[in-house]
Amino acid sequence: MLIPIEGVLGKDEVAQFRARLDAADWRDGAATAGTLAAGVKQNLQLDDAAEPAIGLGNHILRKLAGNPLFVSAALPRRIYPPKFNRYADGGNYGTHVDSAVMQLPGSGATLRTDLSATLFLTEPDDYDGGELEIEGVYGVQAVKLAAGDLVLYPSTSLHRVQPVTRGARVCAFFWIESLVGDDGERALLFDLDQSIQALTPRLPRNDAELLRLTGVYHNLLRRWAVA
Repeated sequence: MLIPIEGVLGKDEVAQFRARLDAADWRDGAATAGTLAAGVKQNLQLDDAAEPAIGLGNHILRKLAGNPLFVSAALPRRIYPPKFNRYADGGNYGTHVDSAVMQLPGSGATLRTDLSATLFLTEPDDYDGGELEIEGVYGVQAVKLAAGDLVLYPSTSLHRVQPVTRGARVCAFFWIESLVGDDGERALLFDLDQSIQALTPRLPRNDAELLRLTGVYHNLLRRWAVA
């Protein structure tokens, strides 16, 4: 299930992000890649343990906590702190799959990567190339969203970033461990929740069928969730 989420950051917020990121100290991204991924990764990244990565990452997490579409789609249990990358001058990331389990920074806790997320921070007209290509059951989907928009997709997917041949592509990216680890179950809950949200303004709050649907949603979540 690939889900775009518009307007996670407003345009003013994006401008503030970019002002800080454009002045930041970028490092070779290959240093943070796994054994296989290092050979296909050509980009720059921020130091995760320093500003502005910490402050901007925390701002993104606060915004996501109040975003109903993100919460409905991801059902987040844990979120890996956002990272930031930059692609320019032919920079790209060849086909790879994200690690299944990651250690959360500053703790011994681990996170199972159920969902991957990319938050675009550059307008698509400002660079050529740089499409995020995600392989799924219906073929390859190319994603290149407006600045401030985010895409969620299963971490099990093979994916890549095409070479950037003009300008620079700047993004935040991170991973989510969901309360519901199975992608199919999570997709059913998402569809059901979206239907309930669409019906709620049209029906009385005590409508029997709306209450029944809400009960089905919560009972399925209760059955499938790992708290």
